[in-house]
Amino acid sequence: MDLGYRTATALLSDLGAGRVGSVELLDHLLARAEKLNPAINAIVVRDTEEARARAAQADAARRRGESWGPLHGLPMTVKECFDVAGLPTTAGAPALKANAAQRHADAVQRLVDAGAVIFGKTNVPLFAGDLQSYNDVYGTTNNPWDTSRGPGGSSGGSAAALAAGLTPLELGSDIGGSIRNPAHFCGVYGHKPSYGLISVRGHVPGPPNSLLQVDIGVAGPLARSAEDLDLALAVLAGPDEFDAPAWRVELPAPRQAQLRDYRIAICADDPFCPVDAEIAGLIRATAAALAKAGAKVADARPDLDFGQSFRHFYQMLAATLAAGFPEPVLQGLEARAKAAADDSIAYADLFARGASMRHAAYNQAAALRQQQRAAWGRFFGDWDVFLCPVVPMAAFPHDHSPDMLSRRLTVNGTARPYGDALCWAGLIGNVRLPATVVPIGRTKAGLPVGMQIVGPYLEDRTPIDVARRLADLIGGFAPPPGYA
Repeated sequence: MDLGYRTATALLSDLGAGRVGSVELLDHLLARAEKLNPAINAIVVRDTEEARARAAQADAARRRGESWGPLHGLPMTVKECFDVAGLPTTAGAPALKANAAQRHADAVQRLVDAGAVIFGKTNVPLFAGDLQSYNDVYGTTNNPWDTSRGPGGSSGGSAAALAAGLTPLELGSDIGGSIRNPAHFCGVYGHKPSYGLISVRGHVPGPPNSLLQVDIGVAGPLARSAEDLDLALAVLAGPDEFDAPAWRVELPAPRQAQLRDYRIAICADDPFCPVDAEIAGLIRATAAALAKAGAKVADARPDLDFGQSFRHFYQMLAATLAAGFPEPVLQGLEARAKAAADDSIAYADLFARGASMRHAAYNQAAALRQQQRAAWGRFFGDWDVFLCPVVPMAAFPHDHSPDMLSRRLTVNGTARPYGDALCWAGLIGNVRLPATVVPIGRTKAGLPVGMQIVGPYLEDRTPIDVARRLADLIGGFAPPPGYA
């Protein structure tokens, strides 16, 4: 197997045993990027000189018998939105082209403290705000499985780089599916952690060099195996400097020790946000494989209206995003919200209501979220994990039309609103639950399909464990044609 497709866990074993050196591995990945990256434009910032120097230091330290930590000498990339000291953080915005990070983002610092060698940054949409990854600073990222299609967003460059074997591990972020939909579209693994488990300070948006920890948004790993997700989670999880004097993270072990003991609920489709029949079929086939292996599997869901829950998420998302909008934009949204019919569920009206809600209304929405979290908590008293779609369709063709809400996606031959691609991810993200995306097969057109394995709050190792066991049943990551 090409070194580019070894998992991070396997590569760390190779590094520890002296079968490969950090400089050798870095040079191999850089050579792959030189050859393969131009067609997909996944890695858009490189720090080759600094990375080679750090890799050489890692090799020298290992020869002296020193250990830098669990990622000692591992070359990797991170999403462009995260600050890496001395490198630009633009979030794809031309206005931020001159924004050089003054310090590492907290999550990047944890990777570096664990021994990682950061050699580049991967592409994103403008302000991490799209299901596709393109911008006027770095251009368009293509999906390695089909370059006429996008890799997802906003961690699209992250997932594309992993799928193409250009990096063994990635740091992404997720507020509306931005780890999960790229993992699904590119056939890799991704983990959206429980909210608050990993610091997002040093991520744009919010504002550059801000101390803000935004609502709903999380940082988390993408990889090519569940073992790598668990490895990265152990490194990344922990309090920021404000909470560090008293808080500690001790993640519980997976709920069950054997697959046959797991209680697995499944929801492959729902009228509130219809799912392509091929994707729903693959989810059901995966559930059948788990049942055949002895797990308890049944259709079940929490006592919630999924459509209402999603619309509630969408308005809270709008309120969170609107914190950085200029005043004229906010005034326009407020005017639209006042003009909209009270019962309108059009995406533009929902967004306007959320973005312009008063603080008292936001507190009421936060109280409703707590009720929804309680419903999920009761549900996880009976079930260990919940299987559901990531996005209603597989990777779709590039569509850069400027009015995002006018775009359409096709599900079962029917045009659907572009915002529907957020449905299943938002349903889970707003209630702060962890979700692991695992590849479960491909469509007839050869495009990857992923599935969310949702777990109880702060029990992140449970969905990751199910993802690991699932790979033994149905196989895990497979390289796209032409890249292995």
